[in-house]
Amino acid sequence: MLLIDFSARPGPEDLKITEKVDAILDENRRLLQDLDKEAVDAFVRKILTARKVFCSAQGRSGFILRCFCMRLMHLGSQAHFCGETVTPALGREDLLIVLSGSGETPSTVEAVRSAKDCRTYTIGILGNLDSTIGSLVDGSIHLPGTTKLCKKSEPQSVQMSGSLFEQASFLLLEAVVQVLYQDAIDMGSVSPRHAVIE
Repeated sequence: MLLIDFSARPGPEDLKITEKVDAILDENRRLLQDLDKEAVDAFVRKILTARKVFCSAQGRSGFILRCFCMRLMHLGSQAHFCGETVTPALGREDLLIVLSGSGETPSTVEAVRSAKDCRTYTIGILGNLDSTIGSLVDGSIHLPGTTKLCKKSEPQSVQMSGSLFEQASFLLLEAVVQVLYQDAIDMGSVSPRHAVIE
């Protein structure tokens, strides 16, 4: 088990933050340049045509998908994060988006199964397509970054396991937001939807 001595105080010359940032950005560029553009286009079309959009993910992936869900709300979509007390029921004309590096997160697997029972269309953004979630969803976007599974087939990364998948997911979803913001609505009109009680 890796333990860090937080009492150690590296000098400024030891941090090399700029080099770390460069390495992280380079890994994300290399991963995202091989995106399946057809899968991403289908993802955007489903968001635009869905009656309601539901999002489900856990851990760090959950925080990233919450950011995306909030942006969909800002853009005027009926967007909901599963598990909240005010989340409504799924239906046939809705969309469930899940985010999972391993594709095996138990509660996310159950969310997909529940959505399938309701005949809701499901899309997974996954680090591992050969997974339970990968076999259940109607559509998927593969981001083959590092995951908690630490499989030999995963790309080499200087980062902690899971970080590359999570970062690439955030960047991909921000790019989708940018497409929706520029092409689907009058730019600048989202500000009234921002929270005023925080």
